[in-house]
Amino acid sequence: MAVTGRQEPYYVDYDADFGLSGLAEAFTLSPAPEDTGAALGLVTAKLDAYDRECPVGSVDHLSADERSILGYDTSHDDWGYAEELREDVRGLVESPLADEAIRAVWRAAAGGGWDPAAHGMSARDWLRRIDETCAARPPRKAPGRRPAPSSWWGAWRPAADEVRDDVVTEIAEIRSCRERSAGPLPSPDTLSALEEVAARVDPDLGFRLFLRALKVHSVRIEKARYDRLQALGERFGHPAALIDSGLDIAWPPIDTARRDATWDFGFSHLAGQAHQDWCESREEIRKTVGGDGIGQTPGSAAAVLLEDTLRLLRSALPDAAVTALWAGASDRPGSTDGRDWLRLIADVCRERLREAAPAYTPVVAPARTELADPVLREVRETAPAVADKVVSPHWHPVPAADVMDALEHVVTRIDPDLGFRLFLRVLRTLSVPLTQERYDRYQAIGERFGYGEYHVSDVDHLIEAG
Repeated sequence: MAVTGRQEPYYVDYDADFGLSGLAEAFTLSPAPEDTGAALGLVTAKLDAYDRECPVGSVDHLSADERSILGYDTSHDDWGYAEELREDVRGLVESPLADEAIRAVWRAAAGGGWDPAAHGMSARDWLRRIDETCAARPPRKAPGRRPAPSSWWGAWRPAADEVRDDVVTEIAEIRSCRERSAGPLPSPDTLSALEEVAARVDPDLGFRLFLRALKVHSVRIEKARYDRLQALGERFGHPAALIDSGLDIAWPPIDTARRDATWDFGFSHLAGQAHQDWCESREEIRKTVGGDGIGQTPGSAAAVLLEDTLRLLRSALPDAAVTALWAGASDRPGSTDGRDWLRLIADVCRERLREAAPAYTPVVAPARTELADPVLREVRETAPAVADKVVSPHWHPVPAADVMDALEHVVTRIDPDLGFRLFLRVLRTLSVPLTQERYDRYQAIGERFGYGEYHVSDVDHLIEAG
């Protein structure tokens, strides 16, 4: 959830739409109200649902003293959903927009199921009734909101002038999508009204209502436009789900050679999900393969993991080396049985792909062998420094030397890309200290492989000071 209408940072994030656009979504998901009372009942239900919601960034685990030190308001949340809704409503009511423009925007965002004019009200009268319903509610009693701005907590709202033109441009350009719409586009008058909201009221509100209109009318959005919408949402501080949920996106085919993950991916990413209570099971794998990143074609996470897994399965790597490799990358030794573990991973990946991308045919692309030498040099340079170490020495210890031997096999005989990603994981497991020079070399290799912005930086905490 993002605070709208005032220049303050976002304090608590929610993974859903909010304010007037969030209320409009509730109307699209419910039967059309028969009268004004029933319509206001939907408003109350939306507010009630918020009151029961737990912030994503909850601080319930902190003691009262810890909350006080960090500056949290532990008594109440006085800027909750009702206030955000009121802020949106007041912006429109007090705006210079014609009442018919406000009505068009509301109907486009809410799916046309509730038209205030059909019940003897102007659009502004309807918004005032919403405002009165919100004003009658007491503040929500919930800890977790910082009462004062902080430069290090959250992101500052962009100034309206910084984003207004970009939002208006996106709304104007959607007219060119008419031939790709799976349903009727918003009318030109509605699109013009949405532009007015973005230009003359609040670009954030205009953006959110525009997204709702796209979803209501099932407008097919090409990947390039989707990326721009996500970038705009990020500037406003909105969660990715606010843009994604309900949007009809024309995803490109899955391509395992396309490096569009921000962090780690594939087999090394699965190893990185292991934790103290993690168990190597079908359910744990399913959680990872279903976690496609923002902007990734559905099924991409499963496809890249399957490709890595098939490389290992089809290789001559002994079962004991597979177990050592997983132990070093996941810091969970002795809990897998070589190729049986790989077969289970492959099986779950195929299940996910049948659901998310049934037309996709798994492939194993040629390995990037041109980068084998620089990766091998890094592995061999590190091996002597960890020769006397073991993975998890107090629980089924695995010699680090076995892990490094398995890594060398992967780099030289299977895939340097997979080998380097697993190598980065092993560095974390063994807490190998790094010089700035060595870390810079890792960054350069990662760039050549096309890794995401934060992939290699996952080991920057190992850089020694001085």
